[in-house]
Amino acid sequence: MRRVAAVAVISCFGMVAAFGTVPEAPLQPLTSQTVVEALAPQAAAPASSQGQTYWNEQRFQRGDTYSAFLQRLGVDADEAYRLTRVPEMAKPLRALRPGSTVQAQTADDGSLLSLRLIATRDTVLGVDRSGEGYQAYEQAGTLLKQTQMKSGEIRSSLFAATDSAGVPDNVAIQLADIFGGDIDFHRDLRRGDSFSVVYEIHYLNGRPVYSGRVLAAEFINNKKILRAVWFDDDNDGRGGYYTPDGKNMRKAFLRSPLEFSRVTSGFSMRFHPILQQWRAHKGVDYGAPSGTRVRATGDAVVEFAGRQGGYGNMVILRHNGSYSTTYAHLSGFAPGIKKGARVAQSDVIGFVGQTGWATGPHLHYEFRVNNEHRNPLTIALPAALPVGAGKLAAFRASAVPLAGQLDLLRNTNLALME
Repeated sequence: MRRVAAVAVISCFGMVAAFGTVPEAPLQPLTSQTVVEALAPQAAAPASSQGQTYWNEQRFQRGDTYSAFLQRLGVDADEAYRLTRVPEMAKPLRALRPGSTVQAQTADDGSLLSLRLIATRDTVLGVDRSGEGYQAYEQAGTLLKQTQMKSGEIRSSLFAATDSAGVPDNVAIQLADIFGGDIDFHRDLRRGDSFSVVYEIHYLNGRPVYSGRVLAAEFINNKKILRAVWFDDDNDGRGGYYTPDGKNMRKAFLRSPLEFSRVTSGFSMRFHPILQQWRAHKGVDYGAPSGTRVRATGDAVVEFAGRQGGYGNMVILRHNGSYSTTYAHLSGFAPGIKKGARVAQSDVIGFVGQTGWATGPHLHYEFRVNNEHRNPLTIALPAALPVGAGKLAAFRASAVPLAGQLDLLRNTNLALME
């Protein structure tokens, strides 16, 4: 043993070393002792009255019903009904929105032991089983804000693409609003169009609870590149979206008064389904379910709100200058919509219906310039004011890093690395 070790050292270090040795002592015999000790049997763990328990976490999805969602969480129908009898839980559960996360602890038999959800943006609401009922509680949490970067490609619709990329619905709606003055998302989308988006997401106790504002976005539509960055010039949360060189993305008018729908009748001659004759259709009809929110396409004053012949329930808005817009066949009006009321762009003014001469629920929308009908789908819309000269330096300081993030998304597969 000692001789082999010495050779190894010489071989490794290329030098000779002197070693001292100690004479080996005689080996002493090992002694052993057997010890026997009585051990008390381990007490068996008390059996749970519910047997095995399970934690399940699910996100509320578009199209989910209250009962179907709780069933997916493992909660049986009887327990789901009992939850609606807990005053603190009934309203929040009924108000769940797509993307909301709920956790449930259930037993083998489907009985609910505990349930947690985000009640407000910084509060966790939960219930724990207490006897035959439930005990509700609230727990405050600390929100953390982070930036998320995603990109995707259009294959059928904007919502399908954002779903595929894991982008929240709230962010998809913001994208449609940001680029709505340049892209008609009902008819301008092309297969192969793409988007990149940088947005805020808020975490509570390490879990994402809601998405915030879009900070920067890019949309490539039919090979045309559009970019927008958020800029809050007064730091009051009421900023807007601009191109990277400071032009305002917001047009004086939205291209469409509905967030998402389909055009059922364009601006052209058509055979009137009720009058049974060919007539000029001097507006655009959007098919949508009754109750769909109708938005003001621009800042305006309400000139008329009421019922008028074949138009049914109708709102006429007078905008700055020579513009006016008409919204007809409404099922009803939003609160406060009356003659003389002021509305801002995107404010809800009414709801899709079937009043007047209408064969089905839809919105009839007209756009007039100097009281002459124009096609709202093709007319060039005036833009809002750009960034003021006195704020350009602050704008560039904010816009440059945001545009850099869009460059990163375009040139890498970062969105696929989630």
